[in-house]
Amino acid sequence: MNRTAKLLAIAAALASFGAAAQAAPAVSLDSAVFVERAAPAGRMLQPANDLSRGDRVVYVVNWYKLGGDGGFVVTNPLPRTVYYQGSANGDEEVSIDGGRTWGKLGAMRVGGRLATPEDITHVRWRVDPRTASRGQGRIAYSAIVR
Repeated sequence: MNRTAKLLAIAAALASFGAAAQAAPAVSLDSAVFVERAAPAGRMLQPANDLSRGDRVVYVVNWYKLGGDGGFVVTNPLPRTVYYQGSANGDEEVSIDGGRTWGKLGAMRVGGRLATPEDITHVRWRVDPRTASRGQGRIAYSAIVR
C-alpha cells in the first residue's frame, strides 16, 4: 500500500469516529491506530506509520460520556483499504450494505453465500446504559490491510 493510500485509510477511520456517537447522551470519542509487529518477546503494537498488504491493524477507541442518560451507539465505516477481523469483546454488529442493515457476520448473506469479513462495510457497538454510566470505556478491534 502506498503512503498516500495508507494515510487516507487511517484518516478515514479516525474521521469516522467524530460523528459516530449518537445525539443523546453526549459522547466524546478519541481513537488511535496501531500495527501489530513481531518482536523478540512476541507480538507488539506500534503506531501505524507504515502499512503493507497483510498487516494487522488495531483500532482503539476511547469513549467518554459527557452527559445525558442512557446508552449510545458507536458506528465505524471501514476504509476500503482494510477488512474487518473482530473486536475485543465480540458483541459488535456489522453491515455489508453501507450501514442500511445490521446483524452478526455468521447470519448475513451476500447473494447466495454467507458474508465474509471482506464484505463488511460498517461495524457498530451498542454501549448499554449501565456501561455508559461508568463515564468512559474502550472499544478495540482489528482489521487486515488489503
